Amino acid sequence: MEKFISWLERTMLPVANKIAKQRHLMAIRDTFMTILPPIFFGGIIAVINSAPAVEGTTNGFMIAWANFASDNAIILSWLNTVTLGFLSFYVCIGITYYLCKHYEITPFMPIVIAIAGFMMLTAEPVELSFGNVLGQLTYFDGKGMLVAIFVSIATVEAYRFLTEHHVGEIKMPDSVPPALITSFGSLATCIIILAVDSLLFIICYKTQGVGFAHTIINVLSPAIEATDNIGTAILVAILLNLGWFFGIHDAIWNGFLSPIEYGTLSMNAAAKAAGTALPSVFTVSFWCYFGIIGGLGNCLALGILCLLSKRKDIKTVGKLGIVPAFFGISEPITFGLPIMLNPILFVPCILTSVVNVTVSYLLMQSNIIGRTYAMLSYNMPSIFGSYFSTGDFKAVILIIVLILVDMLIYYPFFKAHEKATEDMAEE
Repeated sequence: MEKFISWLERTMLPVANKIAKQRHLMAIRDTFMTILPPIFFGGIIAVINSAPAVEGTTNGFMIAWANFASDNAIILSWLNTVTLGFLSFYVCIGITYYLCKHYEITPFMPIVIAIAGFMMLTAEPVELSFGNVLGQLTYFDGKGMLVAIFVSIATVEAYRFLTEHHVGEIKMPDSVPPALITSFGSLATCIIILAVDSLLFIICYKTQGVGFAHTIINVLSPAIEATDNIGTAILVAILLNLGWFFGIHDAIWNGFLSPIEYGTLSMNAAAKAAGTALPSVFTVSFWCYFGIIGGLGNCLALGILCLLSKRKDIKTVGKLGIVPAFFGISEPITFGLPIMLNPILFVPCILTSVVNVTVSYLLMQSNIIGRTYAMLSYNMPSIFGSYFSTGDFKAVILIIVLILVDMLIYYPFFKAHEKATEDMAEE
């Protein structure tokens, strides 16, 4: 086991460090961290708008909730649309901003260009008339995520290249206001980038009758659908917990995972608002509330075992770590027990998440448990988050069962760790 751990340290850590420092992935990661507030707000609105059925109930609160949601359905749907439903739009702005920040480029003009390009390539014209433009904004949610990432990165890289090489730069006298100098200085750059965006739109609209985003979705839909499967969920569970075991924070994977997890959540939220079947199982709320109960390593179950330990030092870790673990914060137990680089706890650290995502995925896929459509907070306890993200009381029962299963998985390894700690203390 020590040789295996040493080999993983030599192979994983350098790769993890390179991934963590890759500028485009860093921009994507920082974007999703920054736009959490509107996502959470949209999640709250989605929960309010998804009142449970009240047929046959006399519960005054449930009836009032259902009536409020029904009376304000249009308002609530719109509030959800312009927050969680505009996810790709905000992602486009965020990636553009953070990538400009990395290159030390003033971000305003690239953001404007990126927004214009994103609008061209995602919105589909429905009606055009004097003073009135109507367009289809279907692809502003998670379905337009790939376009948002492409447009933002391509815009910044093209803007940087063209400005550094002074392509079409217009020199203005010093007496001209700075804002006008910036405007004319980037005029040619803006025209070139938007001309390319326009060309992509025209080609797709003339040949396919739909926008660029629609075309991309049609072409890549098999690959996109392939990410929402039980294999992907299990792979994520293994990789993230394996990294955490070596002290590698899961944030390094956000550049890859966030577009997938938030994209599927956004599409589920849109389907919920439209009253149609939720298409995806693997979302960010699925992972947070069902895959890692108590944080990475499923530390809530381990924290309970620590509280039951006869050793004072381990029990102390449980007392200090149980409340944070309840709110999805695993660090006190991960570093206090520790789990990190502890060969005895290596297997259960990974196995618990594999079991959790497998059971949860299969139950949601078979529609026994409702699928997730809202994300309230990373730190909302799974016992509550599971209900509010699905609107299904059965999800709460599932969480309780999974905690008990996690405890059973951890138990023999925990007792072995307890014995090893005693032996070390005697030496």
